[in-house]
Amino acid sequence: MTLTVLMNAGPWLSVPPPGYGGIENVVATLVPELRRLGVRVVLASVESSTLPVDERIAVFPEGQFPALQRPYNQVCGVSQAHLAGVVRALHARDDIDLVHDHVEAVGLATLTAMGPDAPPVLHTLHWDLAKHPELYGNLDGGDRVRVNGVSASQLARAPRALREHSVGHVHLATPLAVDADRRPAVDKGDHVVILGRINPGKGQDLGARLAREVGFPLVLAGPVGPYHRPADLAAAGDEARQNPDVRFFHDHVAPYVDGDLVRWVGTVAGPDRDDLVASARASLFPLRWEEPGGTAVVESLSLGTPVVATARGCLPELIEHGRTGLLTTDEEELGDLVLAAGLLEVGECRREAVERFTPARMARRYVELYERVRQGATKPLQPA
Repeated sequence: MTLTVLMNAGPWLSVPPPGYGGIENVVATLVPELRRLGVRVVLASVESSTLPVDERIAVFPEGQFPALQRPYNQVCGVSQAHLAGVVRALHARDDIDLVHDHVEAVGLATLTAMGPDAPPVLHTLHWDLAKHPELYGNLDGGDRVRVNGVSASQLARAPRALREHSVGHVHLATPLAVDADRRPAVDKGDHVVILGRINPGKGQDLGARLAREVGFPLVLAGPVGPYHRPADLAAAGDEARQNPDVRFFHDHVAPYVDGDLVRWVGTVAGPDRDDLVASARASLFPLRWEEPGGTAVVESLSLGTPVVATARGCLPELIEHGRTGLLTTDEEELGDLVLAAGLLEVGECRREAVERFTPARMARRYVELYERVRQGATKPLQPA
């Protein structure tokens, strides 16, 4: 019998996203492989999503990400409106075998509240689990609702109630890992790249300062708040500073950006992003938070570029120190490690990606978890 999964990607960006979009890129990577395994996928996203699926559910025509810069009391209904559409669809049909949810907090709370008549749920945790202690610390999904992490270290820091609902972790994957060890080698330049949304947790301010102090060229590639290009941010004026990521950039990163040694190029996607990373001396992750998943890490390995990083969150799970990258607990040491990264064998990075981070491997792991969740949901609910 064919398994039908409602894949809830949320209302914020289309799938695949136009450039940066962590969760939406994960969904876009996972779904094609699930369908190759015979899984029917009903995608709950926005109407502008172009990912091939079996059916679609949408409340909004376009991604609502720009709304996130507005005050909470003006934007808090967006996720709820999207989830209301998902709930209506689940009530109206009986062919959904499982909901695979990716919507932070609201998805888990809403689908749990649907009660035992709703389909089984696997809720993937993509973020810092310290963010919602009231929700996670009191979760009771019975046998119907389960969660999974994107790394073991992420789940290890979870509240007890959340861990008790966990069926394990699944590392993130990238299409770039497919046959990565067979692609021709790329000539390396002198530059270092930090790939990702610019915010305090990613540590672009630290990376930029070290680049100026040590003297290595650094490219910052990623959006600042909703602004994907330097020209867009410049045109937004002072009003843009309402967004905390914009304030962080102006106050702590921009003073180091000179357009020469340190450059901010905005969002880079597709072949341009691949060329930028593949030709880099190293990918730098000067983390100031416990990174849960690390999509950009596995992309860097797939493109044959060693990773230099603060040993926080999932990084020690993804990187073998001295072989596929260099890790440290001393952020001031990162500059010296960048210079040493050129001694690492780039072929080891690609071989690691092929072995561990392909979409097919991720999809097979999720199908295993789907079956575990569905089997658990067949048990009668225990009395409180």
